[in-house]
Amino acid sequence: MEARGITQQSRPLDRAATVVPVPEPTWQAAVRRTADILVSGMTLLLTAPILVAVAIAIRIDSRGSAIFRQKRIGRGEREFTLLKFRSMRVDANPKLHRDYVTALIHNGPRNSSNGSNGSNGSSANGSSAGNGEGGLYKLAVDDRITPVGRFIRKWSLDELPQLFNVLSGDMTLVGPRPVIPYEVAEYPLWYRGRFAVKPGLTGLWQVSGRNRRTYEEMVRLDIEYAGRRTLLLDLSILVRTPWTLLSRKGVA
Repeated sequence: MEARGITQQSRPLDRAATVVPVPEPTWQAAVRRTADILVSGMTLLLTAPILVAVAIAIRIDSRGSAIFRQKRIGRGEREFTLLKFRSMRVDANPKLHRDYVTALIHNGPRNSSNGSNGSNGSSANGSSAGNGEGGLYKLAVDDRITPVGRFIRKWSLDELPQLFNVLSGDMTLVGPRPVIPYEVAEYPLWYRGRFAVKPGLTGLWQVSGRNRRTYEEMVRLDIEYAGRRTLLLDLSILVRTPWTLLSRKGVA
């Protein structure tokens, strides 16, 4: 399901274009929502011991709540509260990430002000941006992250509480990554096509190279998914997700 027509060609996407997804039949929307409830509910039950263990480890490792709450932007650019396991110190300054992501959106990873050519350029606080491969969203050295936080990020365990977001209906199993409001504030118009559908736990970007992709390639994949979403495509992405996580493919 790789986005070959978009990511392997140099032709620019029409910047004025907006995505108008094919209206989803009522039965298909019902199947999707039923699957969201059943899969997320069952996964929460099965992973309950892991959830408890991670929460305890976080509280022992550093002060503060085990759950991190953050405003994100979902379908129709509606704001909601996303849940994650906390992986950073409670006093972590978000400015480093904000500056880095802003640079990614405007200049691409290799021109980020926090790093040179995607390499380990040091920032003012000793952290550095990039992973040597133009990695998306990843700061190569980030001293805001706790020891337990590094482990749960490595295996994507920090994302497990988002199953509650799926249960509540703010998210779905498959869809674009939910973004932070300060990212959206920097978006050109054509990026907003990714808000045509609900954000998801996994998506086309996550199984198509993930952090080996540039920010624009991620957006293109999200828009492609929004434009051709089907239950069969969702199933294909869900089947490929466990292997992507276990193989660490495309994870910085």
